[in-house]
Amino acid sequence: MKKEAAAESPDAYVAALAGWQRDVVTALRSAVLEAAPALDERIKWRHLVYFSNGPVLLIRAEEERVLFGFWRGKRLLHIEPRMTGSGKYELRTLELRQGTPLERATVLELVRNAVALNHSVGNPTTVAP
Repeated sequence: MKKEAAAESPDAYVAALAGWQRDVVTALRSAVLEAAPALDERIKWRHLVYFSNGPVLLIRAEEERVLFGFWRGKRLLHIEPRMTGSGKYELRTLELRQGTPLERATVLELVRNAVALNHSVGNPTTVAP
């Protein structure tokens, strides 16, 4: 699989997508920025990453799925129990495939809680889990 160059901006990242992945990423991005307009949105590690007192969440479009992940996702499983993963920073991701249901209200609640956790617990990359 050929590695593509990183997008120059979040807008360019979305513009490079097509089909259902573009629709899902656009909807997620809109909800994320509605829930927490002060988030710093960047391209990092070749996908969308949102920061507030450290990394909060990511949106990564892949060939067959879109990942919606949270650095403190382990603490958000009561909101979205379908998130999976393990390892460093309590990271958990929700794997979205074409047609996977996800309510906008759930996205808003996840984002608001994730931002609040980063501010109450600290930057997840510098604080031991």
